[in-house]
Amino acid sequence: MFSRILTSALIAGAAAGLVSGLLQFFFVQPVLLHVEMFEGGDLVHFGAGGGASPARVDTGGFAGMRDILSIAFSMLIYSGYGLVLVAIMTLAEANGAVINARNGLIWGVAGFVAALLAPGFSLPPQVPGASAADIMDRQIWWYATSAAAAVALYLIAFGKNPVSWGVAVILLLAPHVIGAPQPDILTGPAPTELGNMFASRAIGVGMVAWVVLGLLAGHFWKSSE
Repeated sequence: MFSRILTSALIAGAAAGLVSGLLQFFFVQPVLLHVEMFEGGDLVHFGAGGGASPARVDTGGFAGMRDILSIAFSMLIYSGYGLVLVAIMTLAEANGAVINARNGLIWGVAGFVAALLAPGFSLPPQVPGASAADIMDRQIWWYATSAAAAVALYLIAFGKNPVSWGVAVILLLAPHVIGAPQPDILTGPAPTELGNMFASRAIGVGMVAWVVLGLLAGHFWKSSE
């Protein structure tokens, strides 16, 4: 059983991490490089040169070791996510759930909601240099919100009475009603348009990676029976 979990999780996680790393290289990294031009003073917000389009920013091509390490780190992160996802799949299967590639895709979407969309609803990804609350406060809120969303989704999927679904709704809403940690003053060198693009692309890449992770985890779990 352990080898089955390990194999399914690591293969699916490595593949999802590779997809995530490549998508970040093509869609997220150019935005970050554009932001760095504002941070370094090469571009100034509302200045004469501040209207450059991200599409025209030179990404410098593949930056060698740095990009290889970024992709490797992404594969490592999603392998960890895969271990958690497959472990929960195992528990669900023991309670009668069917695990296969098709259902795994749904599990991937649920993982995306819990790990990225739910916390990102009130605390979206930020570009470097943007003002932010204390990092420890943000991390605590992020992890608590992610855990609450994961439990809520499990209750929605496998709860057998309205009480379970009511608890799930409370768990989904409570972190956002309480509120995410926010800075006292909103500042940053880059235009808000770049911040919006970075957040939307980071979330979009995460969605694709989680769908790939769930689909492959379900596929390899089923095929290893």
